[in-house]
Formats: sequence, C-alpha cells, structure tokens
Amino acid sequence: MSKLLLLSILLGACLSALSSEKGYPAIWWKSVDKTSAKWWEVLPQDVKSGEVVLSKRNQLGLLSNFAHTPFKFEGRTYQSVEGLWQSMKYPETRQDKRFLLKNTKWDHTRLEVEKMIAYEAKKAGSLASKIMKANNINWVTYKGKRMTYNTHKKGEHYNLIKKIMWAKVLQNKNVKDILLRTKGLVLIPDHKVEKDAPPAWKYNIIWMEIRAELKKL
Repeated sequence: MSKLLLLSILLGACLSALSSEKGYPAIWWKSVDKTSAKWWEVLPQDVKSGEVVLSKRNQLGLLSNFAHTPFKFEGRTYQSVEGLWQSMKYPETRQDKRFLLKNTKWDHTRLEVEKMIAYEAKKAGSLASKIMKANNINWVTYKGKRMTYNTHKKGEHYNLIKKIMWAKVLQNKNVKDILLRTKGLVLIPDHKVEKDAPPAWKYNIIWMEIRAELKKL
C-alpha cells in the first residue's frame, strides 16, 4: 500500500469519526480507493473539516442534478434536473433558429431529453453543446424565451435553474430531508468545477442558498 493511499484512508477515517460525533452519517466521508475514481471525481475524503462532498457514492447523490427525482415544473413532469437543463439546448419548434441550422443533425428531440436522467442526459447535452459551439450560440431557451447560457451574471438562466431546484426539493421528501441534514456543512461538488464557472453551474452553492431559505419557511 502506497503512503499516499494510506494517508488518504487515515484522513477519511478521521473525518468519519469527527462526523459521527456531530451526528452526521460517517458514510458521507467514507474513503474511496483513488484507483477506482473517475477522472472528474472529487472523493468523499478529499475535503477539509466542516465540508462534505455531494458524492453519488452515497445518499448525498440525491442532490446531484443527475439524480432520478421526478418533479413537476410549470405544468410538465421531468425525471431529473439534468434532463430539463440539457433539453433547453435543443430546438423547441421547427421555427427555432437552431432547428433551421444547415448541415446540422440533432440526435435527440427536446422532449426525449426532458425524460432523461444522469449520464444519458449529460451526453445528450454534450452533443448539443458541440452544435452550439460550432454555430457561436451561447443561449438556451425555455418556453420560447432566450437566455444567455455561459455567463457570470446571476441572470435569467440562473434564476430559472434555482426555481427548478426548488421544485425538486419541495416535491421530493428524501431530497429535502437529506439537504436539511447537511446543516452546518459546506457542500462541495463531486466533480471538478472551474473557479470562474457560471453561478448557475455551481449547484452546491445553490443548494446552500436553498437550505438557508428552507429554514425560514
């Protein structure tokens, strides 16, 4: 066993012990062998005291946009936040500028993506992102309204995503319970995120905002 792996395991054990004393489930910090990790993954033990990773390896994965947590939003039913998020990159109608792009093939319809979850939805979004990049498109749509996608402002897209996450937490008791159970902890994403990433993409921070607002209800 390498010294680095041993150190990682010991750190995870220490975090687990401290968490148990404070009433948090020790599994939230259970050490994971780095050789089994994905290239993008932030592991449960890779945090400071007072932090917790929203890892898909345990129940905190319910807070991931990938999670299968059905909810209704403005009259429609979605299976995950990710499905709704990525669907906005796809044309809404045949009059949509994106649908009219020449020499462009969309692998899915918007309705198909709306029903997706997890990596399937992410992959569909990545395919759409390539088309957007090739055509200098930095906007998505919702109910026909265009919103700037990659922006450092908390604009219309950010506000919409936060409303969607509110719908998810209010309609899924398990999600609400697990979010409130993280009280007092700084939430860390389970994947690498650039420091200057748009605020709408920092789901962990949005969850902390919602957590604080939930306490006031």
